[in-house]
Amino acid sequence: MWVMVGLIIRIAVSALGLGLATRIVPGVTVDSAPTLLLAALLLGIVNAFLRPVLILLTLPFTIVTLGLFILVINAALFALVSALLRGFVVHGFVAAFLGALVVSLVSWFASIFVGKRSRRAWRRARA
Repeated sequence: MWVMVGLIIRIAVSALGLGLATRIVPGVTVDSAPTLLLAALLLGIVNAFLRPVLILLTLPFTIVTLGLFILVINAALFALVSALLRGFVVHGFVAAFLGALVVSLVSWFASIFVGKRSRRAWRRARA
């Protein structure tokens, strides 16, 4: 039950981040709300399966750049979702980089309120 609720919340947060990215990042567009939700779902799937493999393969670059190369990986995966999904368009690397950055920041901010730490804090506050 909680796993399904968590999945729905993560997709909604990703969709919120993608929606914000389409508003503030020039070069990132989405045709419709269903496409936005599908892009959020596909981004989650790509991040779950491809991101760990890419991080492992590019570990030397990631170490040399003190972790900043992970931002490049995020941008590449963001652009990959755009290539796989009709109706979600990203024009160029800079748009993919900024769009991925917006989605990451929104997800990070939402994790403060939705993540495991926040659940523990709510339990302590109620006790």
